[in-house]
Amino acid sequence: MKLLLFKSYFIYITSVTKFMDLKSYYIAFHDPLWIVLLTTVLFFPVRQLIWVLYVRKKQKSQQSVSGEEKKNLKKRANFTSVLLCIVFSYIYVNQVFN
Repeated sequence: MKLLLFKSYFIYITSVTKFMDLKSYYIAFHDPLWIVLLTTVLFFPVRQLIWVLYVRKKQKSQQSVSGEEKKNLKKRANFTSVLLCIVFSYIYVNQVFN
């Protein structure tokens, strides 16, 4: 009886460890994980830099920039920085990890 219980426990433990094996998931999602992480980290400073450049360019043509124009420029900077960060992260991860 004891041997039968030990055998069933051993089968249970080995099946759980196969299910909980994270190495296969890490190998499968290695590149997308790093791309998302790098994109997230780069997004905020790149957005701020692009927004400042947009505002300065607008200030050259006008003397003052209103709050509404700054808000629109911030939306434009969001879109541009998302695209730029995703492309850069994809190229960087492919060059470094492959």
